[in-house]
Amino acid sequence: MQVKRKTLRLSPPIIFILLLLVQSTLVTALARQDTILIYIRDDVYEDYLQFIDGRDVLQITNFSGKNIRRDVVDMILAQQALRLGGFEHKFSYASGKVNFRNTKMLQNGRLLISFDSYWLNDALPLADKVFISQAVIRNGEYVAGIYTSPKNTKVLSVKNLQDLKQLSAVSTPLWRTDWQTLQSLPLKELVREDSWLSMARMVNIQWVDFLLMAFNSTPDKSFTMDVVHLVPVKNIAVVLNDSRHFVISKAHPKGAEAIKAMNEGISKLRQKGAIKKAYQQAGFFIDERDITIINR
Repeated sequence: MQVKRKTLRLSPPIIFILLLLVQSTLVTALARQDTILIYIRDDVYEDYLQFIDGRDVLQITNFSGKNIRRDVVDMILAQQALRLGGFEHKFSYASGKVNFRNTKMLQNGRLLISFDSYWLNDALPLADKVFISQAVIRNGEYVAGIYTSPKNTKVLSVKNLQDLKQLSAVSTPLWRTDWQTLQSLPLKELVREDSWLSMARMVNIQWVDFLLMAFNSTPDKSFTMDVVHLVPVKNIAVVLNDSRHFVISKAHPKGAEAIKAMNEGISKLRQKGAIKKAYQQAGFFIDERDITIINR
């Protein structure tokens, strides 16, 4: 017995719909290929998303409010500078604990740019592998707070350099400027920890007395993340004598295009006064008439 095979015939409207679906899939795939993936530390990315709150990041001119911090300002200014310089590519983001893995990815071209600026002292040893942008934070502008647990009365009573002699601090030599600054202070002990989140937790539970941190935007300059709550010593600060820059991979196919756009964009933002205004509104640049810089 011969079985007749049925041929599936599609009507013209169905064929048209299928063609549209295929075309849409191809367009989406091509769009993804043109989107540049950037890795961001998870806590920074969370604050970034909460701060922009669905707004067009390229249109943000007011940097005051909750969840703003130096890292978030860096991330926004970097995108604005790139676009002002003519870099039209879009970005997508992946979060995670990527502190120093990013450096390797920049060197091998898997990451185009770090949206968290680098100290010049940290960037220069990578100069054969990365482009170094114009300074986004100039030498002498980075004034940090001495952050500690609100229960640590020893630290909160600090008035001058000599008061640091009985205190411990935490940082990493991977951040050369931070480490060298702390080494220059008369500390009882300088503890190494390579994870920033671990540093904050150690200070929060008073295993270590303090860490240096950019001033936060909250009214009392305090910093809170989950169970971690740190406060700065009032009216006291430490200057970190170095500049901060964006680093861009030389091995990435869009690296040369990006560094040209970044430098042009930073110049335009600087001329408008937008960089200084952003860091001031975020609470990072503070009025030095209100503080004593104990290492100057």
